[in-house]
Amino acid sequence: MIRKREEKDNDAIMSVWCEASNLAHPFLSADFAEKAKKDMRNIYIPNTETWVFEDNNIVIGFISMLGNEIGGLFVSPDNHFKGIGTQLVNFVKEFNSELEVEVFEKNTIGRAFYKKYGFTLIKQFHHTESGNDVLRLGLKTERGATSNGRARRVDLI
Repeated sequence: MIRKREEKDNDAIMSVWCEASNLAHPFLSADFAEKAKKDMRNIYIPNTETWVFEDNNIVIGFISMLGNEIGGLFVSPDNHFKGIGTQLVNFVKEFNSELEVEVFEKNTIGRAFYKKYGFTLIKQFHHTESGNDVLRLGLKTERGATSNGRARRVDLI
């Protein structure tokens, strides 16, 4: 089940993020990873539209949006390859005519997911703070389409 994040979900979100980030980003320095962890809890999660994916009342994935940008998409490693990431992206694309995301070039897990989903390269740049190259990817969507082809409006707040 996908639902909007509640304050009580923050520890579970951080747990999912730590597990998935450690798997996807082994190339990041310990200092950068620790700063990212603090920023995730104190800046990114509180200031994004975040939805969680629950299974048996346990948060096992989440997606955070900054406008039309996927600021974070993480699924606990034990739940990879079960379609959870796809369901989360399918959910947010209902509200956006285009989606964008940035992914580290060395993040083979994230790159494979976004490629399979249909995202294409917009640009590549060097992320000075981490010392890694980043790919900015984009996807055109059929915003708000329903099965009868009519658009629907959903209040996100």
